[in-house]
Amino acid sequence: MLPDSWNEKDYEFVDAIKGGAIPNEYIPSCDKGFQKAMKEGSLIGAPIVGVKITINDGQYHPVDSNDNAFQIAAIGAFREGYMKAKPVILEPIMKVQMTAPTEFQGNLFGLINQRRGVIVDSTDENNTSTVNAEVPLSEMFGFSTILRSSTQGKGEFTMEFLKYGKVPNAVADELIAKHKEAKAAGKK
Repeated sequence: MLPDSWNEKDYEFVDAIKGGAIPNEYIPSCDKGFQKAMKEGSLIGAPIVGVKITINDGQYHPVDSNDNAFQIAAIGAFREGYMKAKPVILEPIMKVQMTAPTEFQGNLFGLINQRRGVIVDSTDENNTSTVNAEVPLSEMFGFSTILRSSTQGKGEFTMEFLKYGKVPNAVADELIAKHKEAKAAGKK
């Protein structure tokens, strides 16, 4: 579940090391390692976003410590904490505005409901209905053709990115299964 405070930042790194547990020259190496670990998540192989990492402790060895060792340690630490954090799969949610003659308002509502959309509001002015909704991008492919056929060619829509939203569990399970199959088959 997305925390209420999630602000859609891709990544935030906080250095909270006290007392030199990790020398300053290796802090950027840790940051680099965390960023490498985020390039491909284990759920569906997509990049990981919405992460705040605070590094507050560590160790170094005067002989064996180097840039690569700290990157590898950061990758290992990230992977260890990743599943404990209960990651979710996100999808782009689009702000959609549709207009059509008022006689087709019911059709507009139906089109949104069929696409896992949420109707935000609707207005009627001068025999024209305007419906504002939030709809997952994956449900909008081919929408212009469907809208035209549902409104006798009189409906129009605009769409722009609004936010990321959690994918429903059934869709997430399907995406995870497909990723596992592809990985087992040697694909990415």
